[in-house]
Amino acid sequence: MNGPWNTGLALALTLTLAISYTLCALLYALWPAQGIAFLNALFHGLDFGRLLTPQAYSATTFLGPLLVLSVWGAWSEPCLPGCTASSRASRAKPRRARRPR
Repeated sequence: MNGPWNTGLALALTLTLAISYTLCALLYALWPAQGIAFLNALFHGLDFGRLLTPQAYSATTFLGPLLVLSVWGAWSEPCLPGCTASSRASRAKPRRARRPR
């Protein structure tokens, strides 16, 4: 049986989280007001204005969440075999019922 690292699922999840967070953080660092406006629209008018702080965006505020998301993605390995097994089972062709003799 292949483990998730052999199939690349856990690595793909880790890289997807890291790249997505990096892009999101970069866009927020460049355009914080527009980022908050996007979140307000995305979540149907919830006010995310309190997230807009005068604190400068630093390497620490970027690397902390990046580390957490990457470790979480890598540690999701035990869940992935069940996820792949259930997805394989849902794609499998249904077996025909045997006729009674």
